[in-house]
Amino acid sequence: MPHLMPFLSDNAAPVHPQVWEAMRAADNADNPYDGDTLSAQLDERFSDLFGRECAALWTATGTSANCLALATMVQPHGGVVCHEEAHIEVDECGAPGFYLHGAKLMLCGGQSAKLTPEGIAALIDPIRDDVHQVQPHAIAITQASEYGCSYSSEELTALRKFASARGLGLHMDGARFANAAAFLDGSASTAARGASLGVDSLAFGFIKNGGMSAEAVVLFDPGQADLVKYRRKRAGHLQCKGRYLAAQILAMLDGDLWLANAAHANAAAQDIASGCGSRLMHPVEANELFVQLSSGEREALRAQEFAFYDWGDDAARFVTAWDTREDHAQALGKAIAGL
Repeated sequence: MPHLMPFLSDNAAPVHPQVWEAMRAADNADNPYDGDTLSAQLDERFSDLFGRECAALWTATGTSANCLALATMVQPHGGVVCHEEAHIEVDECGAPGFYLHGAKLMLCGGQSAKLTPEGIAALIDPIRDDVHQVQPHAIAITQASEYGCSYSSEELTALRKFASARGLGLHMDGARFANAAAFLDGSASTAARGASLGVDSLAFGFIKNGGMSAEAVVLFDPGQADLVKYRRKRAGHLQCKGRYLAAQILAMLDGDLWLANAAHANAAAQDIASGCGSRLMHPVEANELFVQLSSGEREALRAQEFAFYDWGDDAARFVTAWDTREDHAQALGKAIAGL
């Protein structure tokens, strides 16, 4: 409801005005599909952003971005190691198995929904190297994680070394990649690479951060781009008027709007966290907070017109966005502190 102070999801936030302006500016005749002048700029813009050559393709959803990227490194008889609470496991309705033609998700535990080389080794080392068991082909991590925690440079470097040593691809679900980058050093490269070559592919999220309907599949092996283009078409995600998706992405990259939006959301999350104290279930390293609250306490907050989701029987999740009002975030922090 419009009168509530919204902390349900950054998916519910409005489209940033600069994105609307860019889409209106793109409202001219141009080549269809991805043959337009705006789509042609994506490879260079992302290569500049990450400081290494890459290919970038637009798609309309994070689910398709993850699946199209994973399909470049996982065969139908293989597996993808991911956290047991990863979005691709919990919230994508079996899409990875569908798009990867039966490839299996291999579930691993880890603090705050983050994977470690040790945890992955414990999962995959007992697997026999024979045709009777699914072999791991790739690792998928989420930056920031499903519990709002960011992989540090050191953690990314360790995962890259592990993946390379085991001959595994490394994919990053970056639905809130911008928030992780803002928490770290403000660098896209650091958030995706650490001190190593980094991930092989990235689903760079824009929709949660002020976009309308565009995400980017970033491939750090540009030679994979043609494969993804064919798979994107076959999956029904090649849009006829792709320039409107490219326009959104370029608008977010212009002047580092993607980073400014994420920094604003992160700051609002810290305002809330200041009132949570020991109630916090995980460190606040992006724009999500998971807070221990009884049912009565949650109802008391809703009575003050804060909107949020329950998280099980004794907790709540609060999500800030690029447009979260500072006074709303501060009011929520004070309200929680006063419970």
